[in-house]
Amino acid sequence: MEPEVRAFLARIVQTISLVLLWMLVNSLFGIKMGYLFLDEKITVWHLVYYVLMIASGIFVLMYLLRKWKQAPKYDRETDEWIYPS
Repeated sequence: MEPEVRAFLARIVQTISLVLLWMLVNSLFGIKMGYLFLDEKITVWHLVYYVLMIASGIFVLMYLLRKWKQAPKYDRETDEWIYPS
């Protein structure tokens, strides 16, 4: 397998893994520990959970956007990979 294709597939697998890990952690703390659903009243822990979930989601999104901006692009006209500087 060519190194460029291998790097591209590795980038895809890393992206999927990071998103699944983020979802797993939020599901664990949200559903299993009861912070996702508001039963009778809002506690401080509910607010902490929601703030951390939103902040970590924004961090993951920014990280992935920056990671994919650095991905090499393929130019079909010249049949070469273009690496961002």
